[in-house]
Amino acid sequence: MTEILTVAIACILLTALFIAVYWRDVVCVGEIPVSFFTLMAILFTSGLDVGLVMFPLVDFQVYASEADYAFSNPLAIEFGFWGFLVWGLYFTTTVYFCIIEPKLKLFEIPLIKWVNDLVIIGTCAFTGFLFLSYLPDYIAGITPLQRLLLVALVVLLAVISSTHIRFVRILSVSSTLLFFALILGVGWSSGMGITGLYQSMATLGDYFRHLPRFLAPITDYHEFYLYWWFAWSIMIGQFVSRFVGGIKISRLLLALLIVPSIPIALWFSVLYHYFATDMEVTAGWRWAMVAVGTLFVVNSLDSLMRLYTRNIGITVQRLGGSTYVLFNWSILFGLILLYQLTPLRIEWFGLAVIALYTAVTLLIIKHRNAPIWPKRRASNGAVS
Repeated sequence: MTEILTVAIACILLTALFIAVYWRDVVCVGEIPVSFFTLMAILFTSGLDVGLVMFPLVDFQVYASEADYAFSNPLAIEFGFWGFLVWGLYFTTTVYFCIIEPKLKLFEIPLIKWVNDLVIIGTCAFTGFLFLSYLPDYIAGITPLQRLLLVALVVLLAVISSTHIRFVRILSVSSTLLFFALILGVGWSSGMGITGLYQSMATLGDYFRHLPRFLAPITDYHEFYLYWWFAWSIMIGQFVSRFVGGIKISRLLLALLIVPSIPIALWFSVLYHYFATDMEVTAGWRWAMVAVGTLFVVNSLDSLMRLYTRNIGITVQRLGGSTYVLFNWSILFGLILLYQLTPLRIEWFGLAVIALYTAVTLLIIKHRNAPIWPKRRASNGAVS
């Protein structure tokens, strides 16, 4: 599995580089164009979940104690798991669903569509299951019943949010602003100041010095992360492509690599200051972290539900509002509970996505002579 993952990462990132260079002046426009800030907010909050907020507190200790990570510092390692290069996966799929899929319609082929929907539903349930599993680490003393009730509420909010497109913008933008407020609040509480933040962020440079090390799994834990990114990559590209508001491909790549990495770098640097100075995050800020992380989960589930309900045809228009909410809440919450009784792993969904990449690539090669490709340099910025 490790060899498959390594080859897949190399192929996807090389494809992203080729697209960004060869089609650099082609403009991507989605079905529902939004402003650049809103697009980045949708991408950031849909493509991440509560793990971004909470995992570093535990991960730093792991990276500092295990020999496999000794080549760099814990902050650079954590950033490598979440930031910069891995967002190239989302770039490739976003461009595909903006430009190629509307013409080839490969994801309407029954087998590809079935596997894609299965991955979406399974990953959606896994996201909820992960949230359920880690709640005791986030909220001290929470009981099993309270965990179930909180997850049931989160799923309900996500289902309601998915009933209308306007909720996407509201939820994504508000979650992004709250995340920046959380960074400021937790940073201010630490007393680190600008100097402390700069000193913490300076250690991130080690990530770029060791960038090739992150192209293949460093450990089983890193492999889990990479398969997780793969499992999400097609779904997020499929979802985010709808909101691209007219941006050149070359700039889209830079935006996806850099813009989401900025808040990630700031947040990790603040938490790393706590780790490096042996400070405890106070209970009040931990609750704030849980609240923001929960909003991220709602965003993620919302985006995934929009995809599979649209693909399968169980939409609000078809079922009606109340039936839609009850039906999708029952399915998703039931799958989250069933996840505890099955041997399913996110790595399996990541492998399924790699298989989809392979199948789609072969079909694209088959249609290489078809008149579906955008011009290499479009003088008016239009896609041919």
